[in-house]
Order: sequence, then structure tokens, then C-alpha cells
Amino acid sequence: MSSIRSGFVALLGAPNVGKSTLMNQVLKEKISITCPKPQTTRNRILGILNRPDCQMIFVDTPGIHRARDAFNRILVDTALATLDEVDAICFVIEAPEPEREADRFALEAMAGVSTPAILVINKVDLLKNKAALLPLIDRYRGLRDFEAVVPVSALTGDGVPELIDALVGLLPEGPRYYPEDHITDQPERFLAAEIIREKVFHLTEQEVPYAAAVTVDRFSEDPERRRVHIEATIHVERPSQKGILIGKGGRMLKEIGRQARMDIEGLLGCRVFLGLFVRIQKNWRKDARQMAEFGYRAPR
Repeated sequence: MSSIRSGFVALLGAPNVGKSTLMNQVLKEKISITCPKPQTTRNRILGILNRPDCQMIFVDTPGIHRARDAFNRILVDTALATLDEVDAICFVIEAPEPEREADRFALEAMAGVSTPAILVINKVDLLKNKAALLPLIDRYRGLRDFEAVVPVSALTGDGVPELIDALVGLLPEGPRYYPEDHITDQPERFLAAEIIREKVFHLTEQEVPYAAAVTVDRFSEDPERRRVHIEATIHVERPSQKGILIGKGGRMLKEIGRQARMDIEGLLGCRVFLGLFVRIQKNWRKDARQMAEFGYRAPR
């Protein structure tokens, strides 16, 4: 059997630079939820790209930022814990933005890590003059010895094939870690919860999306009727947040459920019954036990 290249690639950077959108574009599948609001990604999510010559496993991570509480420290620690486990790093920044303190902070978090890294400049579709990238590239090359610099648009896919080709050269020869028909390591139950949380992020404002956690209480399949029955709870910290989530006459919760159900049906390829409930779990982001129950644990 001919050898292939295989390995793990971390998508790293400040919050809201397009890491999740980039992974979805690479895979041509929606694995990570996306939202214009920062700190949407909370868990380490694997996306698996299979080609005849390689298996590339992307690790989408929470954005690196200055954590001011225990919950956000878990998010940042989750991202940084991947650095010792991967074969390559994609450090993602935004093209339209000048060098930002948030990007520099994220880059400093990589100090002392010898893993080969590629500077990925995202959102180049928003640039009128690509020559504006040159000073930005020079500044970042002065901060770290990147193996390559690849401008991309995670939205349109421009530059993504070139990024994949550059990454293949950084991976060692090895086995396929996952079957060729797998595109993620996450179970459907987890993906359903993430889709619901994405709709909360898109449809609510201020502190509500950040105070929300989603648990799937029931996930039962009916193969004969090609239907899945899902019941999920959205946990928030205060009665006011619960009121916003439910909305006048229950309209907000119905819209969250409608949009989530459509996406879950697209994911599963069958009809879905989705029941949503809202529960108050006071100050859950300050309770280590409660955070662990919702799936947020400090990496070991």
C-alpha cells in the first residue's frame, strides 16, 4: 500500500477571525458553528479532510483572549492544549485589520512552541488592494518564523487549495487515523446541541448567548419513519435571560427551534422533531461542577 501523509493541524488565533468558517470551507461541510459574535467556539472540534495522498485532521479551537473568569480560562486552556498535540498550526488573522493587540496576544501564547506554523490571512475578499498585505506580512514575519504565508477567503474559498497544499508538506508520513468516510469525531448529539447554540448566538444579543449552554436530553431515532426525536434544554443564568430566550408569546424560542431544526435535518438527512426547553442554572459559568456537566472541562 502506498504511503500517505497524515496528521493534525490546529486552527489558532484571536476570537472571531474566521477559524470555524475556514474549517467548514476546507471540509465543504458545516462542522463548526459560526457567528459574527466573538467566542462562539467553546470546544475543541475535529474536522477530517480525506484525500488520496493525505488525511488532514483540523482542530478548531476557541479564540485565544485574555480570560477574566474561570469559564473563559477553560476556553483558552482548551485552545493552547492542542499545541503540543498537533503537527502544524494555522495562525489565522484578518486581512482588513491592522495588527491588533488581540492578534499579538494570541501569537505570544505560541511563544516557545516549535510546531511548524503557517500564517493564514483571512478575509482577503474584503481588500481592494492586495498590496496592502505586504506591510502586514513583514510585521508578522518579524514576530515568528512562519513556514509560509497564505492569503485566503474562508467565505469564498479563494486560497484554500493553496493552504491545503502547503499543509500537506508539513505532515509526516503515517496512517489514516479515521475511516475515510468520517468528517468529524463529534457525535450527532453534540452537533445538534451546537446548532441550537448557534441559533441562540444569531438571534439574541448582549449577555444572553454567552450565558447559554445547551444539553440534549433525548436523541432517539425511528429508522422506519426516517425521523429523529430530539429534546434539548437551553440553560441560562438569570430569569431575565430566560424571558429573552422565550420571547413574547414564545416567539423567540419558536424561531430558534425552527432554524435549528432545519439545519439539523440538513445534517442528518431526515425529518426531525425538536423540542426546546429553557432552564435557569444560576451562575453556572462560575461553578466548576456545573461547567463540567455542560461539557466544559479544563484540559488535563
